[in-house]
Amino acid sequence: MSEQLRLMAVHAHPDDESSKGAATMAMYVARGVDVLVATCTGGERGSILNPKLQGDPWVEANIHEVRRKEMDAAREILGVQQAWLGYVDSGLPEGDPLPPLPEGCFALEDVDTAAGALVKLIREFRPHVITTYDENGGYPHPDHIMTHKITMVAFDAAGDPDAYPEAGEPWQPQKLYYNHGFPMGRIRALHAYLSEHGFDSPYGEWIEGWEKSGRKEREITTRVKCDDWFEIRDKALIAHATQIDPDGPWFRVPIDVQRDVWPTEDYELARSHVDTDLPEDDLFAGLRK
Repeated sequence: MSEQLRLMAVHAHPDDESSKGAATMAMYVARGVDVLVATCTGGERGSILNPKLQGDPWVEANIHEVRRKEMDAAREILGVQQAWLGYVDSGLPEGDPLPPLPEGCFALEDVDTAAGALVKLIREFRPHVITTYDENGGYPHPDHIMTHKITMVAFDAAGDPDAYPEAGEPWQPQKLYYNHGFPMGRIRALHAYLSEHGFDSPYGEWIEGWEKSGRKEREITTRVKCDDWFEIRDKALIAHATQIDPDGPWFRVPIDVQRDVWPTEDYELARSHVDTDLPEDDLFAGLRK
């Protein structure tokens, strides 16, 4: 394929694009790929996680506007395009039993209907490759799970001329990946390095919780080396100031350590209409001329 390559990353909330696959996107942008982030919700029900902004009455009253501006800043840093699908954040239900989801939220939308907005965007942007979450959402936030569901429907429907005829001319993306932002192999490797070299590791409780959960590790089919863009990833993440404390555990591991221990961002190939050999080191493997 000799035409302009295009990548679409489908995420649930503003800030997800900067914590999952951001260095990959920045790398591809630098190498001439068109990249579009599709953000399903506005993050309206997200908690203010940065202690420096907690209790700020203006931020709390205008969280929707604040998060849009944060997304604008992160988009500029990463060099990507970005589009809102316009759905309403479902929030993360907590408690036992869990409370019902709020009426009108993204996770309660009809899947086939909600996928229509993404089909339209796919047909307009015409991506060759799409990334999103696995069936567990990466972690079980209802909006992440819903993002997975509509992306799977839209990936198949976008190329079908009989599906969503009002959404534009058909376009079939060629590959779909699940992004693995925090594979346990990476977490264990960083924890081991930090412990062996006398650093304070932020990952001990994380590993302990994983082992207690009994969850199995997902397959990694594709490792994209993008460590030269880790600083850009972190700048984009910090731009989401309501969600990220720049002095928090996200940033305790030095960039040089991350480069030495785990210089890739990792993916699982879920669908492909082209021949490719696994493992891969490029999301466009099998597509390049």
